Amino acid sequence: MFSLWGRAVRDWAVLPLMLSLSLQADLCVMTWLLGYVDPSDPCFVAAILTIAFNPLFWNVVARWEQKTRKLSKAFRSPYLACYSLGAAILLLNILRSHCFTQAMLSQPKMESLDNPMAYRVGLALLGVGSTFVLSSFFALGFTGTFLGDYFGILKEARVTTFPFNILDNPMYWGSTANYLGWAVMHASPTGLLLTVVVALIYRVAILYEEPFTAQIYQQKASSSHKRS
Repeated sequence: MFSLWGRAVRDWAVLPLMLSLSLQADLCVMTWLLGYVDPSDPCFVAAILTIAFNPLFWNVVARWEQKTRKLSKAFRSPYLACYSLGAAILLLNILRSHCFTQAMLSQPKMESLDNPMAYRVGLALLGVGSTFVLSSFFALGFTGTFLGDYFGILKEARVTTFPFNILDNPMYWGSTANYLGWAVMHASPTGLLLTVVVALIYRVAILYEEPFTAQIYQQKASSSHKRS
């Protein structure tokens, strides 16, 4: 388990280097927003830590389970193990959202965003993001959403219905839109900066997760072909 944590931390340290060109715009935005934000504020630090920790946690635990099946053995069912991990992820995401909100409230607003039009734009972003998140959940189901494939709970075919026919990884980008909308509604430069961090972390998570998930389904396809 500890070796997996170490390997995951090393992977997450290397992956951002692969994104250097595509992330230049994000870094410019972050630099601009830092002029409005006190990064030493404890609420801001807590938000950064929860944003970074959550994907690291669920990826490490899921890979550990995929290699050892210890959670499935402990719960005597891969479904119960997946439900438990899903519940833990939900609680961590609630904590992340709480820290995000507290970080916004603890720092000044941006006057140029503190108006009814910006509030309506933020509300619209929140609506779009929630649509992507909820429709992704209904399309994938609980186990599909919460890493069931790492527990051996595989779907028969890749989901291609809405919202997956609109964009890849709609759960992640819908969540990012939610945070962006929430930040705009609060006219918060701190929230905007944290949203950029959320987007960066999700980009790294996608690079980390997608090849491994594809490998799992390739192994399934190979096994099915051999049996046939």
